[in-house]
Amino acid sequence: MHLKGALHVHTTCSDGRLTPAETIRVYEAMGFDFIALTDHDHLLGWNSYHEIESIQTGLLIFTGIELTVFEKGYVHVNRIPGDREVLHIFNHPAELGLPFFKVVARIQAIKRRYPLDAIEITSKGFKTPEYDVPEIDLVKVATDDAHTRLMCGRAWIEMDCVRNRDRIIQAIRAGDFWNCYV
Repeated sequence: MHLKGALHVHTTCSDGRLTPAETIRVYEAMGFDFIALTDHDHLLGWNSYHEIESIQTGLLIFTGIELTVFEKGYVHVNRIPGDREVLHIFNHPAELGLPFFKVVARIQAIKRRYPLDAIEITSKGFKTPEYDVPEIDLVKVATDDAHTRLMCGRAWIEMDCVRNRDRIIQAIRAGDFWNCYV
């Protein structure tokens, strides 16, 4: 089955402008098959995603979290749980404002603390090719990091995969997908 998905999406549960229901409707209308809601850990309240269970949708919804990790300053790491598997993505390295070698050093330090699987090669949905290089030994993913309606669907992944959370995570870890951009 061919699937289209977004791995980094914010809602009003943190600093996004769309409610979870509005976010789901937008991505569904854009032909997405799955999305990962990854609101910020320091803004996400207890039981913030409670309404998702009552939303009628054909989308497969991952309820993840964007972790704020302190390592000589802070970086963001998405933690996206499946049913048994968990995916960890180093987020938007281009937004750190650091030279490449310092970003690589931060990635290596974070890898000692979290089982990083992938790195975003986008910033707000726009490709940052300087991080799509072999020197970074992580799977490269395109995301839109959507906070508003206009940011939704700028970058995503597509794959031929069974429609199952754990199988999607396994396919991403294996690099068995395509990065796509508007």
